[in-house]
Amino acid sequence: MSARLIATALLVLALIGTAGGARAETLIVSLSRDNILIQSNFTGERLSLFGVIQREGDEKGASAAYDAVVTVRGPRGAVTVRRKEQYGPMWLNLDERKYIAIPAFLAVQSNRSLTSIASASVREDLRIGINAQVPQQIVARGANDPRFREALQRLRIAQGLFRENPEAVRFIAPNVFQAFVDLPGTAPLGDYDVDVMVFANGAMIARGNTKFRVAKTAAEQTLATIAAEHGVWFGMGTSILALLVGWLASVIFRRD
Repeated sequence: MSARLIATALLVLALIGTAGGARAETLIVSLSRDNILIQSNFTGERLSLFGVIQREGDEKGASAAYDAVVTVRGPRGAVTVRRKEQYGPMWLNLDERKYIAIPAFLAVQSNRSLTSIASASVREDLRIGINAQVPQQIVARGANDPRFREALQRLRIAQGLFRENPEAVRFIAPNVFQAFVDLPGTAPLGDYDVDVMVFANGAMIARGNTKFRVAKTAAEQTLATIAAEHGVWFGMGTSILALLVGWLASVIFRRD
């Protein structure tokens, strides 16, 4: 379904939701795609996300100004951060911290700055923002050192895998918003969670979730599986094929 059709459908739902009687505020979230198949030449992908807030029927609920925060988390895993120092010609690992459940990709998007949307305590409780997504280490030498967390975040940001954008969510109607999820060409394979929170007056009033998957195409996956499970034979076959191509090229050029 195209982004325009999704937006139209959600606008209709929004009108239906606001036309009814009093009800608890709920959030409807729709993503343009739930499965992304990639090949070796994959350079990135943009997904469209739409959200509709079904308001309460009373005057107070209808007049509230909303904020939205969209958090996209990629596959999680353990990450070890090491501190190295140079001694003569060698670099030595002097210290390390190991973190668990770190997203391989993390994007935090909102319609304005996170500090303007909610207080620090609320953001910490709801784990909003890049810093909140990096938990304390599970294996350490010595006391907790925030420099390791900062180094991990800086590295992922430099790689384009961690990002915050306070202007990525746009309200196209008082209770309808749109956001784009931009995946880089280095996006890891696996399942991605999309967590959407709606705030009013600094408090979260609605929440919705969806997900999508990044996977290789059938041909790419078959080659990757063969290479992983039969590495020696795959390498020999590749070498033989390269030799055959070289031999055929030499024969053709010799005839010319």
